[in-house]
Amino acid sequence: MAQRPFKRQQTVRKGATTPRKRNKKRVSSGSSTSSKKNGSGILSKIGGMIPGPEAIARFIVIMGIWALVIAGGVVAYYGYGLPEKVSFEVASERKPSIRVVSVDGVVLGSYGDRYGSPVEVGDLPDHVGQAFVSIEDRRFYDHFGIDILGILRASWVNLMSGRIAEGGSTITQQLAKNLFLSPERNFGRKIEEVLLALWLEFKFSKQQILSLYLNRIYFGSGMYGIDAASRHYFGTDPRRLNLYEAAVLAGLPKAPSRYNPLVDPEDSAKRANIVLDAMASNGVITGARAERAKQRTVRTTRQGKSGPGVRYFTDWVLDRVRDYIGYVDQDLTINTTLDSRLQEIAELNLERALASPVAQQKHVGQASLLAMTPDGAVRAMVGGRNYFESQYNRVTQARRQPGSVFKLFVYLAALDKGIGSNDWMRDMAISVNGWEPRNFDRKHHGTMSIRDAVATSNNSIAVQVAMEVGLDNVIKKAHDMGVSAELGREPSLALGTSEVSMLELTGAYAIVANGGFSVFPHAIRKIVGQGGEVLYERNDEFPVRLMNPLHAGEMNNMLSSVVAKGTGRNAIIDRPAAGKTGTTSDSRDAWFIGYTAELVAGVWMGNDNGSPMDDVSGGDLPAKLWHDFMLHAHQNLPVRSLGKAALARSQKVGEDGSWRDFTSGFTTGNKKQ
Repeated sequence: MAQRPFKRQQTVRKGATTPRKRNKKRVSSGSSTSSKKNGSGILSKIGGMIPGPEAIARFIVIMGIWALVIAGGVVAYYGYGLPEKVSFEVASERKPSIRVVSVDGVVLGSYGDRYGSPVEVGDLPDHVGQAFVSIEDRRFYDHFGIDILGILRASWVNLMSGRIAEGGSTITQQLAKNLFLSPERNFGRKIEEVLLALWLEFKFSKQQILSLYLNRIYFGSGMYGIDAASRHYFGTDPRRLNLYEAAVLAGLPKAPSRYNPLVDPEDSAKRANIVLDAMASNGVITGARAERAKQRTVRTTRQGKSGPGVRYFTDWVLDRVRDYIGYVDQDLTINTTLDSRLQEIAELNLERALASPVAQQKHVGQASLLAMTPDGAVRAMVGGRNYFESQYNRVTQARRQPGSVFKLFVYLAALDKGIGSNDWMRDMAISVNGWEPRNFDRKHHGTMSIRDAVATSNNSIAVQVAMEVGLDNVIKKAHDMGVSAELGREPSLALGTSEVSMLELTGAYAIVANGGFSVFPHAIRKIVGQGGEVLYERNDEFPVRLMNPLHAGEMNNMLSSVVAKGTGRNAIIDRPAAGKTGTTSDSRDAWFIGYTAELVAGVWMGNDNGSPMDDVSGGDLPAKLWHDFMLHAHQNLPVRSLGKAALARSQKVGEDGSWRDFTSGFTTGNKKQ
């Protein structure tokens, strides 16, 4: 019995044509023999489902035809509009180039598109072209515009790293993108880029393509083309570029801002060293030569005397160009009033002050500094501690409470009403409509002169004076002296509770410094067009007298006492100086604005979010920063009295008599009868 199923199974295997009926019964019975037979049937069915070689070939042909049809449709769709984009007139369009130059001839920045003269790659040293090919497209001379191996390699690297770590675009594709296409990233633009790359390879030789690429690629700082970049960064003709300079320039296209040698010479050097390694790997230079050429930092010929903080100033200048000449449609050179030496001093001292342990312990997050001549020419401007972290200019854009710095307008209004510096008032507790102003030390000091009240920044007396002369007169005086902000008509105005601009406040102190003549803070001396045509030049107009020279002299007298014996003692330097401290509630703002015969400078410290500092007053860190800046700024300058600026202005308008009135304000003062 055990052999019978085996014989039947053998019969099936031999291909019996007429299976017996009892075999069907056996299949349905579920015996082990039937299970084996059933499995064999399933395999037979699956095998029958597998197409034969002819069917597979037919499927491949059909799919290939459909792929060609789809590809043809995509090419036709995206290629239809390409003739309009393949326009060298459109490709040559660029933004006007604007160069901003300091009063001492240093180029502070170049903005817009700046192109150099076209050069042929054959006219350049061999290592120039080799550097770009090695780092950007090492198979440039082997592909037809699209590097299939490069795409596969980049895809594998990106897959392994889990991010876009490497691109597969060839130099030809980059040229097509830069010449004809927008910077947007999408599938359609990539198809157009591929088609244009193929067209460029068909139309031009490899040397022509590389030449076009070098003449069009962006190198940072508004520089397009290797000629402009070579002259901008190294002050040399591209035909004289050495190996390391070529490596620096070849490293820029990947990230022109990040690897800009003027912004970060160390990062730029690291990138250049990578280029040198790529050249050695590509076999165009030896490894030993690559190692010899490597540097730790990039030395350029355009490293100016000021750092990135100057961008606050240049941004402010660029925003004002249209106000002077209207629509900009040509290359410009803007000659400014900024002194690069003073700018460097301002940036260095501000950074040092904020980095000090005291500033960090007292939670000082931000600071700004502005310096101008007594006639309003801006010599230095630092709008914050780090331009790259925040482009918000705290000199020109921010409005903050000025604290006691605002008392300038209170006492100028008082001088107009006959209240002089030698008059006496009582420091006592007062209440105005239920509001009780308090002094900084929470004490009252009895009877004192107006001069001493200004020197000690007495709040009680300042409010009393403001109420006596009238808040409307205080507001009018502030507006007459250049403050444009809307000022609250309330007793606390005398203590600086209305927000104002640092630029306007510093300009108001310049009016006092120059003897009472109008000041318009300005930065542009002259604007020159592409052909040398002078499009704008500041006129040496006669200033308007805003103050009685006697009052200006007396105000100078009071502000001098602030520095000599009052709250501004930390600002004492090696020459006559005057100024005023200012501190708001909870130390949210701390100010010092002061001047010498040569410069008027304002300093502010605080936090952008209005959070309080830890017991910082205007006579503390701001006055110390002012001291450090002004001490360095006046090196090698002769000592002059404060009245010299007033003398210069009064002589300019033929008011020599006002000089005597101004100086008399230091000794006499109005006496209230």
